[in-house]
Amino acid sequence: MQKIIAINTIFVEKGKGEQVTARFAKAKTVHTFEGFIRMEVLLNEEGEDHDEIKVCTTWEDRQFFDKWLHSRENAKAHDTEAPKEPSPIVGNEVKTFDVKVQHLPAETE
Repeated sequence: MQKIIAINTIFVEKGKGEQVTARFAKAKTVHTFEGFIRMEVLLNEEGEDHDEIKVCTTWEDRQFFDKWLHSRENAKAHDTEAPKEPSPIVGNEVKTFDVKVQHLPAETE
């Protein structure tokens, strides 16, 4: 198995980053999927024209991420049908990376 990290970079209207990251505060279904290890949501508000969010998910192997990516649960989580108000999201980009080196905290005695 080859651990991977999937990073969804979401570009958001300037000043709306906190609003969008709040949507991730409550765990939905991704955390129940086989092979899921963790999710981290990062926010950068330093851009001049937009905020940038990185949703980083770590998986035991690419096959588990692919299963999630093509699942009904993923489609439902990203359903944008008939939004109540215009979305502050202006675009996104998903990339995956193989984890080649990982250092964990040293155990203390």
